[in-house]
Amino acid sequence: MNQDRRERDLILERFPPGEVSKQWLELVHDGLGQPVRLPVMLMRGAEPGPVCGITAAVHGNEVNGIPAIHKLFEMIDPQKLRGTIAAVMVVNVPSMLMRRRRTDDGTDLNHIFPGRATGRESVVYAWRVFNRLIKHFDILLDLHTASFGRVNSLYVRADMMHLETRRMALLQRPQIIVHNPPSDGTLRGAAAAAGIPAVTVEIGNPSRFQTALINRTAKGLRAVLEAWDMVPHRPHLRIQGNPVICERSEWLYTQHGGLLTVVPKVTDKVKCGEDVARLVDPFGDLIHSYHAPHDGIVIGHSVDPVASTGARILHLGTIAADDSPLMHVK
Repeated sequence: MNQDRRERDLILERFPPGEVSKQWLELVHDGLGQPVRLPVMLMRGAEPGPVCGITAAVHGNEVNGIPAIHKLFEMIDPQKLRGTIAAVMVVNVPSMLMRRRRTDDGTDLNHIFPGRATGRESVVYAWRVFNRLIKHFDILLDLHTASFGRVNSLYVRADMMHLETRRMALLQRPQIIVHNPPSDGTLRGAAAAAGIPAVTVEIGNPSRFQTALINRTAKGLRAVLEAWDMVPHRPHLRIQGNPVICERSEWLYTQHGGLLTVVPKVTDKVKCGEDVARLVDPFGDLIHSYHAPHDGIVIGHSVDPVASTGARILHLGTIAADDSPLMHVK
């Protein structure tokens, strides 16, 4: 195993085939002039083939993706791999070390990709991540979690009208898939704009390791590699059950401040008009009851009881009908 290489660009040809290599990729420098380095784990197969990129911790509190990558690498023999797996365990190193979500200048890194070559630190950081890493990938799986004070199901955001991203989403076998064409500023959107099929995998909750979701995600990642004929097929690793496909989703927000209790759990299905949350004042008196605006499924919700005006309540998905075009893409 080749370890502790320090580089400024991911040059795949430098890594030995049939092995796992570990590299520290130099990206920016701190106020003392010391380099900030990204941990990259690379498995270059014995045979040439596609490059599958996997990224985790674009936000500093999103750590479930890290052990999912470790699990995936444990499943695969590099001598039997066709192509390359390039995994960035932590994209947003400074934020993870500070145990926060955003960058030092308060920027959400996943809103500014592909960044710029010059400018404030966060946009340069995004530009170097994209140009030194992402541009080398043929496909991308970007691993996230919920934010502080919220919980998520295991769900995927993908353009379900795009054949390759649809296939990646379904192979991941999440609990829920949300049809979500890539938007400007996200890592997934920047990858798609560069012609790299990409999906976002939301793996549960922030700042913790959730073993069941981690294991399920690792199996889904391997299923994607199988579909691209990068690794041998192993039917016993296939995950049972079909995900619920949503044609869209929306967040419900409070219109008043108070103490919030959300009623349904993640993956619960709710009916139009059903009670989904209660807001009370410090005396326990009811301020407002919130109801589902339509039938749907709970993708995620707030677990922080202290809610100011405009706080997030619940992420509600609209389930695609059986005759929806999303269900019949070929």
